[in-house]
Amino acid sequence: MPLLKANNLTIKFGGLVAVSDFTLNMGDNDLYGLIGPNGAGKTTIFNMLTGVYSPTSGDIVFSGENITGIKPYEITKKKIARTFQNIRLFKQLSVLDNVKISFDYQTKYTLAEAILKLPRYFEQEAKIAEEAMEILKIFDLQDKAEEFSENLPYGEQRRLEIARALAARPKLLLLDEPAAGMNPQETQELMALIRFIRKEFNISILLIEHDMRLVMGVCERIIVVDYGKIIAEGTPDEIKKNPKVIEAYLGEEN
Repeated sequence: MPLLKANNLTIKFGGLVAVSDFTLNMGDNDLYGLIGPNGAGKTTIFNMLTGVYSPTSGDIVFSGENITGIKPYEITKKKIARTFQNIRLFKQLSVLDNVKISFDYQTKYTLAEAILKLPRYFEQEAKIAEEAMEILKIFDLQDKAEEFSENLPYGEQRRLEIARALAARPKLLLLDEPAAGMNPQETQELMALIRFIRKEFNISILLIEHDMRLVMGVCERIIVVDYGKIIAEGTPDEIKKNPKVIEAYLGEEN
């Protein structure tokens, strides 16, 4: 059984078909890339997979359960997490608190226990803080735990957003242009981090990215979309040589 199965997803905005008949099958521990020109529908696909948009037709099955059209917070509970093309951190909260927020739906104390500051509240908050710090260590952000997230350099903000997504303990992680704005050294470090995350957390990863060095370097399989439709799918070597991809995205053949 695939971990994620998207069946002929189509979404229309008025008379515009933004995505047409998008199909995807991902198994456990897969690492896929989703590429295409600007405006090809990549982020729209992510938005359907995470409940931001409901598809006009088609369905999404995750771990054997149909999750089509359910709310984003319900998607998170189903163990799907994502980052965004534009960083969406809580800028006035500390680095540690940004990660701790992802544990909220996992807490077992009641509202009354939180208000009255009863023992179970303190026990669980201490455990959450400890687990959040462990995640920050993975991303080499433990020394910045008490800083406001808005004060982090851009590359560290990107890493923090991934750390926050992983705190939700997902089975599937969606990364929307994780290397955007990074310099070559930061991108190289990100490639190693993505490989490590996949192995350490035993999760599947689907990423949107324009940096072809990153995509070709980490992804096992790549899906190419143009004008909302899949035009190619295959291994990195197959995609590099595909005439349709070269024409639509990678550049005309010499």
